[in-house]
Amino acid sequence: MSIIPIWIEGGTRSGKTTALVGEFRRWVVSQRQSQDSLYLDRSKSSPLSQTVLVFAANDDNKRELADQLALAVRGSYPILCKTPLGFLTDEVILFWPLIFESLGLKAQFPRRLRPETEQELATRLWQPAIAEFFQLTSINEYRFVRQVLDLLQLAGASGVPAEKIPERLADGLSETDLKRVLAINEQETPEKVGELIIQWRDWSLERGLLSYGIIYELYWRYLFPDSRYQQQLLKRFRGVFADDVDDYPAIAKDLLSFFLDHDCFSVFTYNPQGKIRLGLTADPDYLQKLAARCQIMPLSTTDGLAAQFSETVLSLISDGNYLGNLPDQFISLQTTSRAELLRKTATAIIQAVKQGEVKSEEIAVIAPGLDEIARYSLMEILTGAGIPVQPLNEQRPLISCPLIRALLTLLALVYANLGRLAPQEAIAEMLVIFSRYCWDEEENLIPDIDPIRAGLIADHCYQVHPENPRLLAIETFPRWDRLGQKACTAYERICHWIEGMKKRQQEAKLFPIFVLNQAIEQLLNDGENLPFDHLAALRELMETAQHFWEIDRRLRESEPCFQSSSETISQFIQLLRRGTITANPYPVRQFIKSSSAVTLGNIFQYRSFRSSHRWHFWLDCSSPLWEQGGAATLFAAPIFWRESPYQRWTTEAELEENQARLQRVLRDLLARVSEKVILCHSDLGVSGSDQTGQLLSLVQAAKEYDYSIT
Repeated sequence: MSIIPIWIEGGTRSGKTTALVGEFRRWVVSQRQSQDSLYLDRSKSSPLSQTVLVFAANDDNKRELADQLALAVRGSYPILCKTPLGFLTDEVILFWPLIFESLGLKAQFPRRLRPETEQELATRLWQPAIAEFFQLTSINEYRFVRQVLDLLQLAGASGVPAEKIPERLADGLSETDLKRVLAINEQETPEKVGELIIQWRDWSLERGLLSYGIIYELYWRYLFPDSRYQQQLLKRFRGVFADDVDDYPAIAKDLLSFFLDHDCFSVFTYNPQGKIRLGLTADPDYLQKLAARCQIMPLSTTDGLAAQFSETVLSLISDGNYLGNLPDQFISLQTTSRAELLRKTATAIIQAVKQGEVKSEEIAVIAPGLDEIARYSLMEILTGAGIPVQPLNEQRPLISCPLIRALLTLLALVYANLGRLAPQEAIAEMLVIFSRYCWDEEENLIPDIDPIRAGLIADHCYQVHPENPRLLAIETFPRWDRLGQKACTAYERICHWIEGMKKRQQEAKLFPIFVLNQAIEQLLNDGENLPFDHLAALRELMETAQHFWEIDRRLRESEPCFQSSSETISQFIQLLRRGTITANPYPVRQFIKSSSAVTLGNIFQYRSFRSSHRWHFWLDCSSPLWEQGGAATLFAAPIFWRESPYQRWTTEAELEENQARLQRVLRDLLARVSEKVILCHSDLGVSGSDQTGQLLSLVQAAKEYDYSIT
């Protein structure tokens, strides 16, 4: 008897995940009942000997879904919960012998590349070709490399061979877009971009290095078609439960179809107004084709303001001549300058919380693009008023943490030939940081070297040298007695530690990871009493260092004369100083957030968070960024969608897609707010230009915010 899969489809907050959990509970009960019959036939294997494969759209959703499923059956059935990319990555590494056998690669354990390492290595590999064929400056070289690497990722996620990328570019994009974005000389063609991609892929595979784009291609092109691998899939997994498939890449549909073909019990959830990752690697329309093979379970959205007001809002932004007013649930907060808008928005939140109108955890501030000025201003004002803020997936550069800068400066003092990376101002900051966390034998905190004293010491006691910079004795400063005994003691302890570690390094050739670990343990008291954001930064630093030197070791196996140790450390320091690595160590779970915090994030972050609030503050409501994908859209993504045949991507097509995205965003956000939307508008944007985006009509149709804001 054929098993009928279930397709749960509904809008935002319609209960799709809850329904999926319910189907899982019922299925487990049926499996237990069928297990009882096995006692009559010992020759059959138990259905509980297999695992259920569970998919979620992102890591946060994955952890929450895994918890819900485990609670639903009290942990009585084994599950494997993964994101699509996480599953493909694990499978490629687990079944690597099948892949290197097919491709004739060297038998070595693969190493996954982080995006920042991928960027660094690809830039180095492509440097000769970039200088010869592409009209780039040092400013846009980074963007060019990132976009070319993203093409490989988009192609892999959609099941397009890397060799076909030039064809897609030529057929799908205008010459103007190709020259504007990829900076190709007039006599060149997309074939040159294709050559770079193939060169990078082959170079990486020879060394066993796996980027996301390479992982996608290896899976769909070599691993998944292997009959031995397919047999293993059927042996390992008895059922599939996939939540939010509208955020999955196209090749995930082929995998899910395989399970359907072999009568594995399957449950899928789909949100037509979701499609959060459309423009990245998701292909929701292609995934929707699975619905034709399933029993449809439709759900309707009953939560939030969407059911009542979504059509009114959408008609208002499409018809600028609308003369009516928005309902009382929509309020406008208007200023002239953006700085004033940030202040008034924060003040409005403070007043609403203090007056008991709403709790802080029931508020979300959502912006189309949350710049650092806005993030810092809102967090500073709100936390200053005693209201905690939870920024979603805060991508703050790791180098912005003073502890990290101090540790990198320390490396430049311990290892030779790095003096140019340790300027005097960095030395002064390092002295302040490490004195702050120095402890004596009696566990008493040694007082700080304040910035003034640190500057004086750096000016007089730091010997600048490109090869061997040194911290000299405190007596080198003629007026050292004016510094105070406590500052001198702290300085001498730091000097003693550096000289001791430097000597050990010269004798034993210590790895930088060991030096960093010792510094954290001895100079920072192993991170004790540090706030969470500093601990997260230290964790990310160590994870980054571990990854960096693992890749360096692999490169040296292929290229023994790769570069000197000092050059490697120099590259590591400069990599972090460029600000491309953020303090997001794995795993960062949402339970660390304050239970009474205001949620702060951009549109993509908030929608991915999949939460809801009583009040929404839509920041920069009249910004044109609301209609654009921004950073949530990769260059040339539409020409890799599989559902509709790719065609030349025109300006008209882009505008049409932007309008469809805006409608989805508004429906989605309205379903996530239950009581009030405050439309925050400033006449002038960040750059000083007029704010005349489509949502300006909402601002004009809403009542003014009635709080007295000073």
